[in-house]
Amino acid sequence: MTFGVFIHRSDSIYDDVPSERYQFPRQYLSRAQQCEGDWIVYLEPSKVKDTKGYFAVAKVHEIISDPRKSDMYLAVIEPGTYLDFGDPVPFRDTKNIVERGLLNDEGRISGRAQAAVRTLSNEDFARIIERGLDAENDILPRVGDLAASSGFQDEQAPFLHPTARERVNQLTNRAVRDRNFRKNVLRAYGERCAITGLRLINGGGRAEVEAAHIMPVEHNGPDIVSNGQALSGTAHWMFDRGLVSIADDFSILVSRQSNDQEAVKGMINSSGKVLIPDRQANRPRREFVAWHRDNLFKK
Repeated sequence: MTFGVFIHRSDSIYDDVPSERYQFPRQYLSRAQQCEGDWIVYLEPSKVKDTKGYFAVAKVHEIISDPRKSDMYLAVIEPGTYLDFGDPVPFRDTKNIVERGLLNDEGRISGRAQAAVRTLSNEDFARIIERGLDAENDILPRVGDLAASSGFQDEQAPFLHPTARERVNQLTNRAVRDRNFRKNVLRAYGERCAITGLRLINGGGRAEVEAAHIMPVEHNGPDIVSNGQALSGTAHWMFDRGLVSIADDFSILVSRQSNDQEAVKGMINSSGKVLIPDRQANRPRREFVAWHRDNLFKK
């Protein structure tokens, strides 16, 4: 088993759903098989306008023949492992490329950079994960959440960069996943509540909306933007308790079991529909909103 890189673009001709599967031709089979049972990083190529660079990580469950197309194969992603980076990592930083294994003996980018599927060194994997997941400075604590300071601090221990396998432990850590899910959902929704339409920033500079899963994590809902919405605290509470839901046309549904339907309707933005991201791939997926209506919404 080894780490790998899968190149994916949003306008791909392949049957890719990055959180579920990655389709590829036979020429990449042996390389993909090396990644079976291990973690890969997704990369959007630099030729794509507004490229995200290295944008997500996932674990390959198995490599199988594509049952719908005889000359193609699928890397099946292990459920619950896909995670968008809260901070997408550019292919090139100010000094060099991030994936150092692509450099030849002369320090130039080799032909390996053109391979849609390739293996990734432990060092490069750890470097990409560190840059993609670690930054927290744009998610500030709420006013009042900061612990009172006595004016003294313990001496800080020297920082040691975790190894690649230590980084893997982060990828299943709920706090890390929640933090990155929140970053991506709030970014996609412009920090605006999808139901009320309000964008409120508190005195500490933190957005007063929360990242809500449409299909909850406890029901195997994935940590992807298309399974999320930015909601205010009250709207989030109502959504989780089935007092509001979403129709297939994004209209907001109000439960008949609400004890004050008019008050709930008064909170909804004037369009009567949830506000959705501009990017098609980030909009709530039909199967997730259908699950919410069928399992949580109090009709």
